[in-house]
Amino acid sequence: MTDTARGSSRRYGTRPTMKDVAARAGVGLKTVSRVVNGEPGVTPDTEHRVQEAITALGFRRNDSARILRKGRTASIGLVLEDLADPFYGPLSRAVEEVARHHGALLINGSSAEDPAREQELALALCARRVDGLVVIPAGDDHRYLAPEIAAGVATVFVDRPAGRIEADTVLSDSFGGSRDAVAHLLAHGHRRIGFIGDRPRIHTAKERLRGYRTAMAAAGLPVDDAWVSLGTTEPERVRTAARAMLDAPEPVTALFAGNNRVTVTLVRVLRQRTAPVALVGFDDFELADLVSPAVTVVAQDPARMGRTAAGLLFRRLEGADEPPRREEIPTRLIARGSGEIRPAHG
Repeated sequence: MTDTARGSSRRYGTRPTMKDVAARAGVGLKTVSRVVNGEPGVTPDTEHRVQEAITALGFRRNDSARILRKGRTASIGLVLEDLADPFYGPLSRAVEEVARHHGALLINGSSAEDPAREQELALALCARRVDGLVVIPAGDDHRYLAPEIAAGVATVFVDRPAGRIEADTVLSDSFGGSRDAVAHLLAHGHRRIGFIGDRPRIHTAKERLRGYRTAMAAAGLPVDDAWVSLGTTEPERVRTAARAMLDAPEPVTALFAGNNRVTVTLVRVLRQRTAPVALVGFDDFELADLVSPAVTVVAQDPARMGRTAAGLLFRRLEGADEPPRREEIPTRLIARGSGEIRPAHG
């Protein structure tokens, strides 16, 4: 065992304080405070001793305590659905950039699509005195945040609206994007189009299903119940739904995927089949342009959603007193090849 390991009295989780610095430098607490905060009234020799003690102890000023005395913590919280989902990468980065511009730190965490975990995480961030929250909701009842909002925690919901409270909201045009995707498939000759989406309780899943049904109705086409499947995005569930639609006596000739995770599974399913099947996915994803055929998608703009949400949040923090706002970010259809495959048969 080394001498360092034998003699170490380090206690992890504890940090040196200004009292420790004062004791080591042999000066008063007020003198350390003046040095740390760059205030005048300290001789060069004394300042040198204090700086040596700061370096030796690894002391850092407690900015959170200092800022709390001013009533603001210069931090905001971001509650995401899934940190591993590539959709949230640019959204989170955009929120962080706006926060940084305003001199604030971003703290984020994942709800894992669990309403109870979302509530636990959001309230934990509030307990740590964040100035505001950006929330991608997992649940549909956000009354638990009403006291926090009333106490001054600015809150903006993204991707899905808040449930049972009024709050600023930034959404993507899920309905319009889905309607455009299905209209695109219809324009390429398809009449039997399957839709595989996320769980029906999720706002975006409901809106994308509504867009699908609206486009089919506008074309005067009935929708067979067997052409619609909502549920988890687990690959096995998606594979089973796709095979049921593709192997039916009258199979669908095109598939519309409700999000990027569903799309990736469908790309794998379709690679194993000989007959061509058209595919359009909602959400772009990495390498979508490199598979064969390249995947036609309805692209959202998560970075713009994040910037817009953070902008609304800091407007509130700067004193904007106005009714809750609802911003809807448009989508765009990117034709790459898979959505332009024409049906092999009626």
